[in-house]
Amino acid sequence: MGLVYLACLVVALAGVVTLDLRHRLFLGAAPGRALVVIAIGVCFFLAWDIAGIALGVFFRGDTAFMTGILLGPELPIEEVVFLAFLCELTMVLVVGAERILAARRTP
Repeated sequence: MGLVYLACLVVALAGVVTLDLRHRLFLGAAPGRALVVIAIGVCFFLAWDIAGIALGVFFRGDTAFMTGILLGPELPIEEVVFLAFLCELTMVLVVGAERILAARRTP
């Protein structure tokens, strides 16, 4: 039961990556640059999380659905996967929206 949340995150990330590669949006268009952007985004949000944890603002939720593996105090491993999913999804939505808007502008 402890892998449910992590498994859901991995499935969601795999779905977005599949859509991305299929339509050559972000990772599919320029994999090197995309991985750098995702890594920068994940590092930024991890720093944000660590600052929030240090200030006592962020706490790890205690649930049976998480693995219980912590990368640091109050920082579960699921957070890194979630942040990667968040960055990938955001970039797919941005690039997808740009394509849709560009297609509407052309006659």
